[in-house]
Amino acid sequence: MIHVKWDRETLHFPLPPPETKLGQLRTDLAEYTHLPPGSFKLIHAGAVMKDDHAPLSSYKIRENSTIALIGGHSLPSAPTPAPSSRPSQPKVKEPPTEQSTISAIRTELERVRTTLVPDVDALISALAPSVSTSAPTPGSAPQSFSSPAQVPPFPPPYPTPVSYSSKPTSQDHTRLSELLLQSLLRLDAMHLAGSDWPDARAERKAAVREVQGVLDRLDGAWSAR
Repeated sequence: MIHVKWDRETLHFPLPPPETKLGQLRTDLAEYTHLPPGSFKLIHAGAVMKDDHAPLSSYKIRENSTIALIGGHSLPSAPTPAPSSRPSQPKVKEPPTEQSTISAIRTELERVRTTLVPDVDALISALAPSVSTSAPTPGSAPQSFSSPAQVPPFPPPYPTPVSYSSKPTSQDHTRLSELLLQSLLRLDAMHLAGSDWPDARAERKAAVREVQGVLDRLDGAWSAR
């Protein structure tokens, strides 16, 4: 079986043959969910699966693999400011540079560390109070940046982690899982801008690995509860 996480549901499908094209899996999921095939993304092991002509074996899809289906609706966006009474000149968007892309990647990673990791640790502690969450997972130790100015700091005080007076619910798990998946999607979009920049590509790869590690810890603790 393979498991497909879609919104608040987890769908279960027989494992397709390894030579099955990703496009066929996308078509099958579109028919089941009644979503247009091009309206959603499929994520496995922290990476967006893009080539519909590639076989599933190239994405290392195997028994009990978990795929995240993201789409059918837009990601939350910032509220649109009220229109001004005075017409304003359209703002010209500067093309991204390698340094600005690296800065955006680090800002996204810092957001995950300061706003999501504490909530994940709190949920894991509430599930198993005897298990310590202070030790970092391999490969997920925070990076030390050479200059604090490279990552815009979040203004103190930092968000207070969620506290659980009772066992966390499936809604708590789903909320954190969706937020981490959205972060992976944002990091994937940054990769498109810096595909020819080796330093930006390395930064993105390390950030994806760290965020995926947090998601794996969350899902592992939830499965073992």
